[in-house]
Amino acid sequence: MKILFITNLFPMKRKHSTFGASFIEKRLIVYKQTFGVDYDVVITWFKSSWTVNMLRKILRKHTLVPTDIAGKTPIVCDYTEGLIEVIKRRIGRNYEKQISVLEEFLLSRINLRSYDLIYAHGMYEGLPAGIIAMRLSKKIRKPYVVHLHGSDINYCMPKNINLYLQVLENASKCVFVSNKLLEKAKSMGYSGKNAVVTGNGYDPNVFKPMDKNQLRREFGIYNSEAKYVGFVGSLSLVKRADKLPEIFRYIANEGKNVKFIIVGDGPLRKKIEKEMKGLDYIITGIVPHEEVAKWMNTMDVMILPSRNEGFGAVLIEAQACGVITIGSKVGGIPEAIGFEDLVVPEGENFEKRFAEKVVEILKNGYNISRLIDHAQNYTWKKIVEMEYQVCERTVQNNRSELN
Repeated sequence: MKILFITNLFPMKRKHSTFGASFIEKRLIVYKQTFGVDYDVVITWFKSSWTVNMLRKILRKHTLVPTDIAGKTPIVCDYTEGLIEVIKRRIGRNYEKQISVLEEFLLSRINLRSYDLIYAHGMYEGLPAGIIAMRLSKKIRKPYVVHLHGSDINYCMPKNINLYLQVLENASKCVFVSNKLLEKAKSMGYSGKNAVVTGNGYDPNVFKPMDKNQLRREFGIYNSEAKYVGFVGSLSLVKRADKLPEIFRYIANEGKNVKFIIVGDGPLRKKIEKEMKGLDYIITGIVPHEEVAKWMNTMDVMILPSRNEGFGAVLIEAQACGVITIGSKVGGIPEAIGFEDLVVPEGENFEKRFAEKVVEILKNGYNISRLIDHAQNYTWKKIVEMEYQVCERTVQNNRSELN
């Protein structure tokens, strides 16, 4: 089987570090190594004009460039975007031109008919991969699958429901990372007739229990009397990172000698650092994926108090490390955590109630083996096996229809 992946989500390089979309890269490795799938990857990215790059420099924004995905160079359109085009696309006002440019580029430069299937990851604002897949599918008479990850349904779909419904309903299959995300799409008129729910996965070779005290010494944070509470993710509003200082302060007031670990970066970092004064904390910034697993293993409890979440793969990764996970009762978080007593409902005094749950768990502990057993249902091999079966059936059905 040969698949053309078109993705809104892909790893980027900044100076000497690579970050982002590890869940796409891990999937592709399993597709190739376990199921022998031949594939190419198209990323929805354009080069920036001199003006855009200069503006980034003035604003002290890092220049990001795509990097190889699973050891393979992605297909990148050779079009250069100007400042006005970037602004219009980013705010979702006008991406028809860019979609047409990318579509024509692919039709003219690649033998699209050599692929059995088009698989789109994401329907995000700017350049929704699913739209490109749908348009190419009509022209070359090959089926397409759309994979929905979270914000593309929760935040983007409400702004352009009719277009999203067209893409979803015409796909051979729509793959959702959680049942809650599927329910959200249905609430906006999606029939669900072609829906499949798979979840997200983790790499058991990376995320596994390690010696906590040894790692705490390695990172210079060891204290034999302390408890360790952490957060892993983007420091953004959707992750409710703005409330981390409040939650952590409640915990510190109730549970003495607690160290707080924040693994990640984002627009709220300076605000968080300002409000964390007086607490014993560390913010690591962005770290390599393998190092994330080490930091997780230094924690006793990891929290994810998101305002919305497609699935929350970081919870599965932490559980695989033997770390107790506590999350908000939104999106796919309850499905990812798997245990109702580790989920905190939304509502009044959320931050205080969330902190009280953490303090309770720090005091009473939890059955770690249950968490590890739960996580093992979500290895990348198991997740991709479900996705591969979707692809295989889709290709077989298409061949039958053509014959």
